Amino acid sequence: VVVAPPRAYEVRIKIICTSLCHSDVTIWSIKDPAGFPRIFGHEAVGVVESVGEHVEEVSVGDMVLSCFLAHCGDCVDCRSVRSNVCSGVPLGLQEGVMPRDGTSRFTDASGAPVQHFLNVSSFSEYTVVDVTHVVKVAAAMPPEKACLLSCGVSTGVGAAWKVAAVEPKSTVAVFGLGSVGLAVAEGARLQGAGRIIGVDLNPDKFEIGKTFGVTDFVNPMDIGERSISEVIKEMTGGGADYCFECIGLASLMSDAFQSCRPGWGKTIILGVEMHFSPVSINPYEILQGKTIMGSLFGGIKAKTDIPILMNRYLNKELHLDEFITHEVGFHDINKAFELLMAGKSLRCIIWMDR
Repeated sequence: VVVAPPRAYEVRIKIICTSLCHSDVTIWSIKDPAGFPRIFGHEAVGVVESVGEHVEEVSVGDMVLSCFLAHCGDCVDCRSVRSNVCSGVPLGLQEGVMPRDGTSRFTDASGAPVQHFLNVSSFSEYTVVDVTHVVKVAAAMPPEKACLLSCGVSTGVGAAWKVAAVEPKSTVAVFGLGSVGLAVAEGARLQGAGRIIGVDLNPDKFEIGKTFGVTDFVNPMDIGERSISEVIKEMTGGGADYCFECIGLASLMSDAFQSCRPGWGKTIILGVEMHFSPVSINPYEILQGKTIMGSLFGGIKAKTDIPILMNRYLNKELHLDEFITHEVGFHDINKAFELLMAGKSLRCIIWMDR
């Protein structure tokens, strides 16, 4: 492909490394003809190769990470503590073009446009990203660790930190211990949660989860006729203070809501419902004071919150190394897909120069 120079408010980045997220696999597997050809990838770190007009916060040679969610800093949402969903440069999930002028910076050998993905498209040696979607990386930060903060880990840690504001000594239940679920556990651990219950069908996830603060494990296959909510209510004396759904199943969202404590229990939905099914909630439970809320990118405002997470890693507070289970070169990117779809990896780092 040909990668055009950056236009106003854009930067062209030479990718150092990228990683594979379930969102890439989910959209790729739909294989909607209208969505192809498309360059996937949205978790990445690279070096700024060139900048367009009006770009002042980064310069050529700066190391940056990409974010699918913009942070312009000027709109009403960016200025508010109540939202991280930038309305100045709105998130367009399906457009496949640059957010400001609606055109692509990628063309194929015949000159036909190739679509972008989630405002990043990092499965390419070079990409063009709006400046609102990049964050400078601290010089001491290893690029492969910074890469993890582009999406999945920030989404999970942020959900516990920014969205739920988990309180010290509280009880937390995490439904689904993939990368995002484990990152929720890590965020709850950093917040000082007293008990973190992991719920997953894979028994191996308990040992993995212990690294990130999981103290108890529930396998739905091992609880007989009892429901998940019955088990968690019994374990916690009435329900968990915070429940996080990290899979994307309406039935599990309902289970999570039923598992949280009446009076003040919060249920946070991180998973995108994979079948587009509605969630059924008993309104009587809402009247009891329970709340259910959504979380996009963990409530993270990229340009202010990700530097905090980088510092917490450098200060040996935030676990990142343990999320990286595999590393491959760009020519072996299909192996990264195979590992993730088989449930054998958390994050596979894909290096451009290997």
